[in-house]
Amino acid sequence: MLDPRLTLARDGIAARSLEGIVPADRYVETSLRQARVPSAALRRTPSAEAEQLDQLLFGELFEVLDETDGWAFGQAQRDGYVGYVAAAALGAPGAAPTHTIRALRTYGFSAPSIKAAPVGLYSLNALVAEEGREGRFVKTSGGWFVAEHLAPVGDRAPDYVAVAERFVGTPYQWGGRESLGLDCSGLVQQALYAAGRDFPRDSDQQAAMGEPVEALRRGDLMFWRGHVAMLTSPTDIIHANSFHMAVAIEPLAEVVERTSRLGGGEPTGYRRI
Repeated sequence: MLDPRLTLARDGIAARSLEGIVPADRYVETSLRQARVPSAALRRTPSAEAEQLDQLLFGELFEVLDETDGWAFGQAQRDGYVGYVAAAALGAPGAAPTHTIRALRTYGFSAPSIKAAPVGLYSLNALVAEEGREGRFVKTSGGWFVAEHLAPVGDRAPDYVAVAERFVGTPYQWGGRESLGLDCSGLVQQALYAAGRDFPRDSDQQAAMGEPVEALRRGDLMFWRGHVAMLTSPTDIIHANSFHMAVAIEPLAEVVERTSRLGGGEPTGYRRI
C-alpha cells in the first residue's frame, strides 16, 4: 500500500504519473511551483489553522495537483511530502539554484549593504540563484546575501552532527524544518541535507534507513515510537524535543530513563546511516 504522506492524490483526483498505480476518478497533469518566501507551511487541510506537517524553504519546488480558495494541494519535490501550501507563498520556477544558505540563518537584503532593509530571514538549506555580485554581497532570487553565508550547490558540510549541534537552543516546532523552529525528524533531515544526503521527513521513515547497530558511535540515530535523536557521542544525544521545547544535548541514559518514566516507552532501535 502506498504511503498517503507521499502519494499525490486526494478526493478522487490523482497525478497523471500515478495512472494505473492509484485508483482515481480522474488523473490530471500537475504544475510546478517554487517557494518564494523564506518558509511556507505544508498543512494537512487548506486552512491556516490546520496542522503543519512539513515546510517548504525558499527555492524548493512544489508539484501542484489542484488549487482552490487560495490553497495549492501538491507534493514537495525535495522530501516528497504531500499537503496544502498557501498559493501566495508559491511562484513560477525561476533559474536553477546555484547556492544554498550555509549559515544557520541569515538575512537577505534589499541592496548590497548591511544597512539596507532586510527582505527576509532565510534558513540553512534554502536555495537561491545567483544573479550578480557587488563587493562581498551576492545578488540572488531572494535578495542580496553576504557571500560567506552561501555555499555552491553540491558543497557538502563534512560533519552532519556538527550541523545538528548548531541548532542547540532552537525552539521546537511541530512539522518545522527551519532554523527558527523544527521538530525531531526535521533536525535530522536538515543536518543530513547540509551534508549532501537526501533523507525522509518523518521519524518512522527515517527508522527504515541505514543498518541496525548495537555498539553506538557519534552520528548514529536513536529511535523511540514517534521520536528520533542523533548521537553526539556514545553516551550523549542531540534532539529537538517537546520536553525542553527546544533542541538540546543530553546524556542518553538520562533521556531513556525520563522517556520511560513519562510513558514514552523504551527505545525501539539504533541505526547507522
